[in-house]
Amino acid sequence: MEYIIIGNSTAGIGCVEGIRQFDKNGGITVISDEQQHTYSRPLISYFVQGKVTAEKMKYRGDGFYRDNAVTLLSGVTAVKIDPYGKTVALSDGKILSYDKLLAATGSRAFEPSFTGIESVSCKNTFMTLLDAQKLASLIVSEKRVLIVGAGLIGLKCAEGVLRRVSEITVIDTAPRVLTSILDSDGAKLVQNRFEEKGVKFIFSKSIRHFDGNCAVLSDGTVIYFDIAVIAAGVRPNTELLSGIAQIGQGIVINEKSETSMPDIYAAGDCAESIDVSSGRQKVMALLPNAYMQGECAGVNMAGGNKSFSKAIPMNAIGFMGLHIITAGNYTGEVYESNKNGAYKKLFYSGNRLNGYIFIGDIEKAGIYTSLIREQTPLDSIDFALICEKPGLMAFTKEVRAEKLGAHV
Repeated sequence: MEYIIIGNSTAGIGCVEGIRQFDKNGGITVISDEQQHTYSRPLISYFVQGKVTAEKMKYRGDGFYRDNAVTLLSGVTAVKIDPYGKTVALSDGKILSYDKLLAATGSRAFEPSFTGIESVSCKNTFMTLLDAQKLASLIVSEKRVLIVGAGLIGLKCAEGVLRRVSEITVIDTAPRVLTSILDSDGAKLVQNRFEEKGVKFIFSKSIRHFDGNCAVLSDGTVIYFDIAVIAAGVRPNTELLSGIAQIGQGIVINEKSETSMPDIYAAGDCAESIDVSSGRQKVMALLPNAYMQGECAGVNMAGGNKSFSKAIPMNAIGFMGLHIITAGNYTGEVYESNKNGAYKKLFYSGNRLNGYIFIGDIEKAGIYTSLIREQTPLDSIDFALICEKPGLMAFTKEVRAEKLGAHV
């Protein structure tokens, strides 16, 4: 068997490891448009801060490709797939053949077509290690940084350059930070943490145009800066499978990570699957989901039989010591608690837990995640106890025995 994996990040690595569980000898080729060894993207803000080195960011050890008999093609791009001839054309002119293929093409930064953006002397995105290396080389103490976008990427960028520049301004058309994962009360807690460190926020305004290193906003406000970071969201990289497989927001996959085209699989930030917390099809760009989808694909590509049908939207992130975990969707009735530095909201309906928001104390979040993934009926547990004090004692004797792997 000849396997081709397009993408060298979390989903691609999961696929390699999935294949090697069942096929020790088949040829595996990984195609990566980056030059780097596989690395953990969530760590790029810590690289800018100087807390980790590129070496420490490696997602697998130096011997990973050798030990798994992987041919890594770095710095080249897959430009066309022929699903009938089963070939992949590369940017360097080579044509590769495959029996099974995984598209783990990830996502890219969305860059709005701002008027005058070409006049900005120093602009950057914040998605890759190369982005982080470039930004780290530019920032010095007297620089003013403008970040366009108050989502996860924008705030991680702000944290990364904090204390290394003179001024940080974050602008967003939304009314608050992290609108995709937090409610207004939770967002205010995060915003306050940044403002305490001197970060300025401008909400509900857009950029009318750029004039060199000057941004003119929709209300006429003028912001001067030295470095602009565009963190206005991401877009799944689906183009390679356009006209080949079904595509919605992302490449549509089933519980086996199969696309609608035989022998082609997809996983990670480019893929769209069922969110079990809502029953809706969506892109869930999350590292654990990416790995499990990739591993699932690899096992099935190699002739095994594996399903991953419990994906949920989930984010685990921290800003300057403030820990946040969110999962599922925010519909239904609400249990709320905000005491002793721990902000908690649980959303439930139809005898199921739909989602949660934790800020501060996140120690027992895994119990709630399990309730959502497993679609546990709330009347089968002591839900009132779970709300206040999550722990195994809220479960039945039989469930406790199963989770502990012993008789209770």
